[in-house]
Amino acid sequence: MNVDLIIDILIRTGFALLFIVVVMVTGLYSVLAERKVASWIQRRVGPNRTTLPVIGSIPVLGRMLTRLGLFQPIADGMKFLLKEEPFPGHVNKFYYTIAPVLVMTPALLTLSVIPMGSYINAAGEKVPFILANVDVGLLLLFAMASLGAYGAIMAGWASNNKYSLMGGVRASAQMISYELALSLSALSVFVWVSTPGSGVSGLSLVNIVEAQQNYWFILVQPLTAFLFLICLFAETNRLPFDMPESETDLVSGFFTEYGCFKFGLFFITEYSHMVIAGLLFSLVFLGGWNFLPGLPTPWADWGIWGGLIGMCWLCAKALFLVFFFIWVRWTIPRFRYDQVMRLGWKGLLPLALVNFVFNIILIGAIDKYFK
Repeated sequence: MNVDLIIDILIRTGFALLFIVVVMVTGLYSVLAERKVASWIQRRVGPNRTTLPVIGSIPVLGRMLTRLGLFQPIADGMKFLLKEEPFPGHVNKFYYTIAPVLVMTPALLTLSVIPMGSYINAAGEKVPFILANVDVGLLLLFAMASLGAYGAIMAGWASNNKYSLMGGVRASAQMISYELALSLSALSVFVWVSTPGSGVSGLSLVNIVEAQQNYWFILVQPLTAFLFLICLFAETNRLPFDMPESETDLVSGFFTEYGCFKFGLFFITEYSHMVIAGLLFSLVFLGGWNFLPGLPTPWADWGIWGGLIGMCWLCAKALFLVFFFIWVRWTIPRFRYDQVMRLGWKGLLPLALVNFVFNIILIGAIDKYFK
């Protein structure tokens, strides 16, 4: 077997495992960030008691880490793993068991088409940090992410609980309602990136980032970015769009009957979706790993180290988006279900359609009169 092929497979496998671990850990600590930001907004303290026997006893450092609550996610994770697993007698056991896996798997699959940066190799070629650099990466990401709704529907149906069933139905209805506006927003970006006859795919996330070397799309398409961001809130089931779980009227929605490790899978998946949504918005509208609008990227010619710096810059943008998601949750009250549906079908969808047509006309005018 070709040695270079084996090395390439090992590198990609290692990168995939590292990517999954980083996103899962980031999702786990996003729970801590949620509690800390909520306490900051509500003028409370937040988690500051959980500690580890050895590290927590270190003078100054141990107390500081404890007060920051950095050990709290470890305690929460161990609690989910070690608590007794409930298994209600009235559920459909097979579908009840596999539903959490079906919710988490699409979230992890989307990582394969998300680029994290790029670097220039010894041959002068630009190589992206990505597992599958496909020409339709954005479309493939939407397709895989939408599969998570099947897990929510299955969890709601298999729980044999009316609140859970209503949560599953809401998850499917919300996904259909807002993915239409989300796709139209993505098409507006597509017409900006694609150039007829150039062979450049406007659905490739790498090409979308490369097209933002001089300006970010949030500056030239603010309405598109606004629509895209609202749809991301709905797709990740974050307040004020958390209709599938909505504890005020559905207890916990489609995962009401779940506990311990299965509940933990649903919980971490939600926060992983939030991290992935932050990465996606940063790639599509905030320039990805490019520096700032109108300024050249200082680390563009630094080889692999420049690629790693660009990756950190992208992650910083994504973490800011995660903070924004949390901020909105603890600021804006939850919508009613009928308001969510009305906003999706009568508000965002027509506006996204008009915005798409406007961008087509604008691009046509630019190509005809300014080139």
